[in-house]
Amino acid sequence: MRPGFERWLAALTCAAVPTLGWAQENKDLQLIPEAVQQPAPELQRKDTSAAAKAAHPAHGKLYLEDALTVSSLRGGLAVPVPPPLPPDWQNRLSLDAYYQWSLSESVSATFSDRVNALAQPDVDFASGDSLRNDLREAYLTWEPVTRSYLEAGRINLRNGVALGFNPTDFFKTRTLIDQASLDPSVIRQDRLGTVMLRGQRIWGRGSASLAFAPKLDSPAPISLSPQAGINPELGRTNAANRLLLSVDYNVADLAPQGLLYVEDGQTRLGLNLSRQIGKSVVAYAEWAGGRQQTLSARAAAYGKDTGTLPPSTPVLPPSDTEARFRNDLAIGASWATTARVTVNLEYHYHEAGFSRDDWRNWFAIGTAIPAAAGPLWYTRGYATAQQEPVTRHAVFLRADWPDALVSHLELSGFAFVNLYDGSVLTQLAANYYVSRAWTVSAYVSASIGGAHSEYGSLPVASSAILQVARYF
Repeated sequence: MRPGFERWLAALTCAAVPTLGWAQENKDLQLIPEAVQQPAPELQRKDTSAAAKAAHPAHGKLYLEDALTVSSLRGGLAVPVPPPLPPDWQNRLSLDAYYQWSLSESVSATFSDRVNALAQPDVDFASGDSLRNDLREAYLTWEPVTRSYLEAGRINLRNGVALGFNPTDFFKTRTLIDQASLDPSVIRQDRLGTVMLRGQRIWGRGSASLAFAPKLDSPAPISLSPQAGINPELGRTNAANRLLLSVDYNVADLAPQGLLYVEDGQTRLGLNLSRQIGKSVVAYAEWAGGRQQTLSARAAAYGKDTGTLPPSTPVLPPSDTEARFRNDLAIGASWATTARVTVNLEYHYHEAGFSRDDWRNWFAIGTAIPAAAGPLWYTRGYATAQQEPVTRHAVFLRADWPDALVSHLELSGFAFVNLYDGSVLTQLAANYYVSRAWTVSAYVSASIGGAHSEYGSLPVASSAILQVARYF
């Protein structure tokens, strides 16, 4: 295997404890699924009147952030991780910008970017390898007629009503950037966009949109290790021709959204539903289905196509390599208490993911054949890059409490639970908004389980992160 993959593999195993952060504003608004929390479709767009544009020609935010991570590594792994091991500490200093400009009464521009400087044991700060740029978004929006929009550029297009796993968020693949938080609702907001042309029409009770993302580069090898420079990483976000059609229409209090997604001739369908039950509960479901191979078969094929895995590498763990119709499902509910605590509980089903037998084979092969450890970990790394679950059945629980105990203190936490082995990936977070200019956050994460479990097999057992942001 290529050295680049070995470096990536160490970073993959840190996926349970990310190393970078993002200070958020009004984070509690993200707790209710987006399709429920958003206003009516006709109110989702900003006011594009001439008066509004004159009053707000430009708006956005600029902040400097520092995030320090300290990790505890686990010894005696059932399946050894190819070297190098994840760093036991890392510090990142970032300058983050997000701005929108009104260029005319009908045209606006959006720009979102972050410049990072990393310090960790295996990175030479003076060499320039520690500096990189994450261009998240850069696009133009044109409103030729009222409530009709054309957008072109790099756009972070998000879909889905669930929090822990979004089967219909088709443009999430290969978009990860470093975060202090493992919270999926944070990750989906702060990631690489995809270069595309998008049209949208909004009417009184619904909307329709069509997005086309062209192939601009060859598929890039999977690597979660820091990539120095200003490369826009189009090999990650625009490595195939992709088309997405979505239509939503408010009917029967279900707010349904249907999606049709095509990638290089492969078609997938999606559906989002949500319904408010009483005054404090929102139930929701998200489904996607289409012909595809299993996770391990797709990982092996991608590794060979990009030159990371040798052509003779078998599918590990062994699985059916036939492409057939497979389903993804996230179903759950959110409950808002009178104390402003919001709790989300979800069940996740990923038919292409590991079954109980797949997990048993993953550990058995990795223990008996040390040379197979690399391809075995590559399969799990591929799932991380695609932002899809490794396991077939899981439960996700999340809670958030704004103004907890004292004003301006927000406490949150979540847990992923593997329903086969009971292992858990969990994070607790505290965000204190000191003032309009300063935010201090702390994150504590842990992967808990036996040596032969999904999360107990990760080399990073726990981590603590201190994050400070200064807004300008």
